[in-house]
Amino acid sequence: MEQFRLPKIPMPPLGLPMSVQQVLAEAEQKLAHRPKLQRLFRNCFPNTLETATKLQDDGTTFILTGDIPAMWLRDSVEQIVHYIPLAKEDSELQRIISGLIKRHMACILIDPYANAFNETANDWHWSTTDVTEMGPSVWERKFELDSICFSIRLAYLYWKETNRSDIFNADFKAAMLTILKLWQTEQRHQELSPYRFERHNGIMIDTLRNNGLGMPVNYTGMIWSGFRPSDDACDFHYNIPSNLFAATSLRQLSEIAEFVFRDLALVAELNKLEEEVRHGIELYGTYRHPEFGQIYAYETDGYGNYCLMDDAGTPGLMSITYLNPEEASNPIYQNTRRFALSKSNPFYYEGKAAKGIGSPHTPPDYIWHMALSMQGLTAATPEEKLEMIAMLEATDADTGFMHEGFHADDPTQFTRKWFVWSNSLFAQLVYRAMKDGIL
Repeated sequence: MEQFRLPKIPMPPLGLPMSVQQVLAEAEQKLAHRPKLQRLFRNCFPNTLETATKLQDDGTTFILTGDIPAMWLRDSVEQIVHYIPLAKEDSELQRIISGLIKRHMACILIDPYANAFNETANDWHWSTTDVTEMGPSVWERKFELDSICFSIRLAYLYWKETNRSDIFNADFKAAMLTILKLWQTEQRHQELSPYRFERHNGIMIDTLRNNGLGMPVNYTGMIWSGFRPSDDACDFHYNIPSNLFAATSLRQLSEIAEFVFRDLALVAELNKLEEEVRHGIELYGTYRHPEFGQIYAYETDGYGNYCLMDDAGTPGLMSITYLNPEEASNPIYQNTRRFALSKSNPFYYEGKAAKGIGSPHTPPDYIWHMALSMQGLTAATPEEKLEMIAMLEATDADTGFMHEGFHADDPTQFTRKWFVWSNSLFAQLVYRAMKDGIL
């Protein structure tokens, strides 16, 4: 059996935390003048809790990615991150989010190279043709640099919002050390890494070339990644959005190491690695575009080869400021955003129904709802935010939910009718717009 999928798994009933109920009640009033948007928000904001969240007996939380019976580290964070601003005074949300953090640390200690995990050690896998060191708890073992960054993001944002440090236990410290060693190893992937991955399904973006080692790279100080946030193989294995994300994550880990664990030796190692990654991005990660000026490349190999594009997934070039708001004033980011939202980006599409960024992961002319939500979340003006909300509202194909990709001319042609991450990102955009008073 090449690809293992299950039908939708019935979820045990999980009552909505009071703070989530209060947001929904607030939206009933504030969105009353836009009934369709009101319905979309009512469906999408609690979607993670209503369809994908499972509380475990060991105190952890397992979050399905949606239509696949596994938990992606990346997806599960973004499926729940819009609840963090509500968690400070809500013990139910604290149980759910802290449980997910604990689950992530356990997963990292099981296999830091894996991107998706099973609920139990049931030996289920996305594909039975994978040539790599699989374990029974691992659903898929594509090494994607951004996956662990999201685990760090979740813990850091939760800590800052709630001021609760009970998540920082011995397992968290062990996971930090595992992450540091992993990323130091993957700075010199070809010389030091034990990681190999091949998938014999005839789809080349699903496997690594060169006997599972990936295409050659030069040392840059950046961290190697086998696959993109889309789960597609990198063309050149230094993914710039992921390395920018990793630099931010290292700074956050350093703060935790200093103020929670009081480990100054670890702080020094984390700071050194962050500096090396940022120096590598500065030297190797930008490209002088003839129209847009200096921009971030999407990928490079350190030998002077570049992939110039943007993908709808997070992290991408447009989402750099979503993950690190300090980049908003950086002229290189501003130039890059203009590039990503232009026809110079090979995955930017314009049609009768919408315009926006798609992905090589879906067919040509398919725009992703996640990209429209991200464009709104990173927009500099209220007008652009409102434009994105209106476009999202108009392209749900009257399903009441967001999707993965949809055809730029016909939103009724779409992929993934149950895609919880997309619902959550849309809900985050609308909720922020409500709080900012622009809706």
